Amino acid sequence: ARSTRCAASEEREQRSAVPSATLSRRGLGAAAAALALGVCSAPAPALAVQGMIAGRVPGLAPADANGVRRYTRPEGKSGGHGVGWTEITPYTFDVYEGWEEIPVSIADPGGTEIDVRFNSDEDGGLKVVLAPVLRFADVKEGANPTIEELIPFERFMAGFGPELTQNPVDDDMIVDKFVDTRDGLTYYNFELKDHTLVAATVWKKRVNIICLKAPSRQWRTSADKLRNTMKSFKVLTAQA
Repeated sequence: ARSTRCAASEEREQRSAVPSATLSRRGLGAAAAALALGVCSAPAPALAVQGMIAGRVPGLAPADANGVRRYTRPEGKSGGHGVGWTEITPYTFDVYEGWEEIPVSIADPGGTEIDVRFNSDEDGGLKVVLAPVLRFADVKEGANPTIEELIPFERFMAGFGPELTQNPVDDDMIVDKFVDTRDGLTYYNFELKDHTLVAATVWKKRVNIICLKAPSRQWRTSADKLRNTMKSFKVLTAQA
């Protein structure tokens, strides 16, 4: 499988999900619309809890010898994230020195489903979106559907791309895409011509999406780092 990627748009754009066993066209449209309203040495282990601490809770580890800093969603971080609430399983991803967490406001477009934002003056920006499956799908109690059961790989960016990039996403805009498995979960990965990178999976009735964006001047020097961040994104299922 080749690397995929995702990322592009200015920092201000950064401030600027899915049906039942098979996603219907109507369901996909609803998911995309909802996402539009709702959208791009490790710390101590976090538990799958719905925290009560509002705002930012530190989750970024110190840089290692290669300048890599690992973010793990902290225990106690709040976030109801819309209709169909379920526990939020911690996730993790790697960034580099210079990346800092920035505030997320519920007044932002998609603010209720954006769990965290980061920005780097050198590399670009990212956001993690947690979209409840129950907003779009009738999932039975106790079921834990996979991303493949909810939406085909070939249709994912057609549904979610416009809300992540603010533009229609046709097949010819996708320069790379692949499916891989991380700790037993399937991830869909995409890189677009506009330097948008997306990785997504489904776990415990949530669509977990990381989206990275960078303007061209940053992409020229930071593309590989952004791709590494995309590929490092994982839901920590062992802590669920």
